Amino acid sequence: KIAEAGMPDHVREQAERELARLERSGEQSGESSMIRTYLDWLLALPWSQRSEEQLDPAAARDVLDADHTGLEDVKDRIVEYLAVRKLRRDRGVEDDKLGSHSGQATILTLVGPPGTGKTSIGESVARAMGRQFVRMSLGGVRDEAEIRGHRRTYVGALPGRLVRALRDAGTMNPVILLDEVDKVGADWRGDPSAALLEVLDPAQNHTFRDHYLDVEIDLSQVVFLATANQMDTIPGPLLDRMEVISFDGYTVEEKVAIARDHLLPRQIRSAGLTPDDVSADESALRLVVTEYTRESGVRQLDRSLGKLTRKIATEIASGADRVVVDTDVVRRHLGRQRVFTESVERTAVPGVATGMAVTGAGGDVLFIEAAAMTG
Repeated sequence: KIAEAGMPDHVREQAERELARLERSGEQSGESSMIRTYLDWLLALPWSQRSEEQLDPAAARDVLDADHTGLEDVKDRIVEYLAVRKLRRDRGVEDDKLGSHSGQATILTLVGPPGTGKTSIGESVARAMGRQFVRMSLGGVRDEAEIRGHRRTYVGALPGRLVRALRDAGTMNPVILLDEVDKVGADWRGDPSAALLEVLDPAQNHTFRDHYLDVEIDLSQVVFLATANQMDTIPGPLLDRMEVISFDGYTVEEKVAIARDHLLPRQIRSAGLTPDDVSADESALRLVVTEYTRESGVRQLDRSLGKLTRKIATEIASGADRVVVDTDVVRRHLGRQRVFTESVERTAVPGVATGMAVTGAGGDVLFIEAAAMTG
């Protein structure tokens, strides 16, 4: 197995040394099972496996457009990234030793409110590049050994998340999404964000050492994407290695398009209906967006459409005919209006002025009222 694994020379020598120890230690010693587990982990890594990359910017753009509406900045940046890699490969540009290994000097970090599609764009990027996709959730991780692994001397030691991610992907060049990078905590067990510094630095990560395996692993082929809800809690040195792409919320037009092209067809399928049973006109979708939801992402919108399709499914299961969703259907199933935009009527009265506030859903208008009193 070691001969067939295609390991780099220094790893193969280490594996053969451990194998010799295993042969000397005999079946009964406790040491032998530890060495076996270690060798199994060394063999589990896909040392010689690589995905064949698709570096066609136009095709990648099509994949991204098919999966997501809006998010132009993000798509542009990803297509530029692929175009640069394609030109470097086609023209044989050598990697300079200043650390931009294969042109990967940036970690793209997607920062934006919940429900705007940060995690799902990671999968699209992997699909567009023809690579495997692995998601590593870092929310609430407080132990540095989660990233780097435990030393082998400990009972029940395991490699870190990165080694496991490579094993799960089955290739040495997957797209690894570091989800919720802003929620990494630090306590007496070390600071995981400090361990990530080495991983995300292209000048260092071709010699990444996991504490458990204790051999150098080349992570320079991996495309790292990170997601976060806010930048304030990402530690400074980590932020310094990232290129931040801000996701702003969607406009009403974009939300209507997302509901029409992505959310509604998915909810119709999950409710056991077909497009022949139910169809929706744009005005009805716009009504749901403007009067029943208030958010920067589309999660609430997805839930409202789910509620709508379930109620329609109930009608159709009871023998109703095809349903066309219009204003009346929305009002009947979703109840009264939830979100009001009242600024025009309120400020028509003397003594009322408007102020502005930043909220989690983007923003809001405050009404400041003056009242006359006898002095």
